[in-house]
Amino acid sequence: MAKVLKRTNMCGELNKSHIGNTVVLNGWIQRKRNLGGLIFCDLRDKTGIVQIVFNQDVPQKLFETADRLKSEYVIGIKGQVKERESKNEQIATGDIEIFVDDLVIYSESETPPIYIKDDDDVSENLRLKYRYLDLRKNRMQKNLMFRHNMMKLTRDFFDKEGFVEIETPMLIKPTPEGARDYLVPSRVNQGMFYALPQSPQMFKQILMVSGVDRYFQIVKCFRDEDLRADRQPEFTQIDLEMSFVDIDDVLELQERYLQQLFKELMDVEIKLPLPRLSYDEAMERYGSDKPDTRFGFELQSLNEIVKDCGFKVFSSAIDSGGDVRGININGYNDRFSRKDLDKLQDEIKVYGAKGLAWMRVEENEIKSSFGKFIDEETLKTIADAFNAKANDLILIVAGPKKIVFDSLGFLRREIAQRLGLLDNTKYNLLWVLDFPLFEYDEEEGRYNSMHHPFTSPKDQDTDLLDSDPTMVKAKAYDIVLNGVELGGGSIRIHDKDLQKKIFSTLGLSDEEIDSKFGFLLEAFKYGTPPHGGLAYGLDRMAMLLCKEKSIREVIAFPKNQAAMCMMSGAPSEASEELLDELKITTIKE
Repeated sequence: MAKVLKRTNMCGELNKSHIGNTVVLNGWIQRKRNLGGLIFCDLRDKTGIVQIVFNQDVPQKLFETADRLKSEYVIGIKGQVKERESKNEQIATGDIEIFVDDLVIYSESETPPIYIKDDDDVSENLRLKYRYLDLRKNRMQKNLMFRHNMMKLTRDFFDKEGFVEIETPMLIKPTPEGARDYLVPSRVNQGMFYALPQSPQMFKQILMVSGVDRYFQIVKCFRDEDLRADRQPEFTQIDLEMSFVDIDDVLELQERYLQQLFKELMDVEIKLPLPRLSYDEAMERYGSDKPDTRFGFELQSLNEIVKDCGFKVFSSAIDSGGDVRGININGYNDRFSRKDLDKLQDEIKVYGAKGLAWMRVEENEIKSSFGKFIDEETLKTIADAFNAKANDLILIVAGPKKIVFDSLGFLRREIAQRLGLLDNTKYNLLWVLDFPLFEYDEEEGRYNSMHHPFTSPKDQDTDLLDSDPTMVKAKAYDIVLNGVELGGGSIRIHDKDLQKKIFSTLGLSDEEIDSKFGFLLEAFKYGTPPHGGLAYGLDRMAMLLCKEKSIREVIAFPKNQAAMCMMSGAPSEASEELLDELKITTIKE
């Protein structure tokens, strides 16, 4: 077994102040260059890269050993730090190099199937298959360290605020929380199943009943749902709950947490208090309950202007209870060809929109896709409603409100991205509050919770639970960063009778309520403090702050889009012996 050279420094921390020092480094060979009498290697560890040098002043055996080195060999070296004659401004250690007088090869490496460099253009599945190589990249090491620092800061902050970190169970009872549960068969109780938690929601509420007062946890959660860039079947939440609080208490604490996080990890000053928007205002102005406020293009209602305009597409939408709204792409009309507009029209069809009307405002005229159906005076009135000027482009959608909001919400952000208006140096945080408590599902003919069934209705709206549940507002709040939801929470229901009423409004029978939530309602019988909390998506937050496009870039061992671990091969078939023991029969299609 090779001797181990005891490290004195990390590669990336060396600089001119170390010149003359003898150091011991351990790491991987990034690359080697043999110039005959000199061998140069780049040595890499998680902190960075430094150049090491072997010359013919060293013993012949050492020089020959150095000549054997290849990419990704793991080595230890001892040598003297010297100033480089030819500086390398591309790396932090570019002013110095190490002249080696001792070398140990700990292990050799075959030619890696992927390059260990940040700009390696290789498929994601190949990166995930060889994740242990992918994680050696400088960018990935930085992401992992950033995530570590975020978790440490989070624990330190909430500890100082009197929160207690408590683990909640991973094997729980299946409960409806909006997505499919992952089920775990019980061998001891055959024919019965645990579920992996979608969140610790009911357990953290029971901790409030237990008198814990302030709870938090950095916790794994599981949802069996279709994946996308910011979803994984297993993900991490920063989860917290507080007793004897109202909305302002929760938001004030979270603002101080976010301010400290951005300052210490990003050196970004966040001005408090953060802006607050009601759900209705967010939808009216931005077409989204996750508004991106880094740019304009706000929605403008045209209902009053066009309700009697004679253009059937507009008038029929309003007559049927729908909406006509638009956005003004100020000053960018010349950036959009007719082909571009046709493509945008196709893209909003996924939201249910049947068409996209447009107006081009030019110096002396207004051109429109619907000009032959509407008089010039009405066209001018529409333009005036947007304060339109020459070279403005107005895009209009008509239809049911949800379709209009979804379509224009997509368009304003998609167009801003194409125009390069999404400034990644801006961090626009805001709260969205006063969400509807329920959504009505037309297909299933029943109400669903907008957040979850434990969210408290606003006090003044409880009487509407019987007459018009869709009008009930919730004591709920989401924190949004640049058009992405970082987290959300609510003041919870702490009265068992009100909680049962909410369950009933959602269409649950007394038997279903008792079966699924009986233990929570039982706990509520014995004195429950008012309480509320919030959960952040840690993966999503790390992704945004690391300026990555996928949460897979900030998770050490993520699943791919098919929910598979390419490295380990999970999920895989279970042995017949194990299935027999669990009394499970599989059916292959």
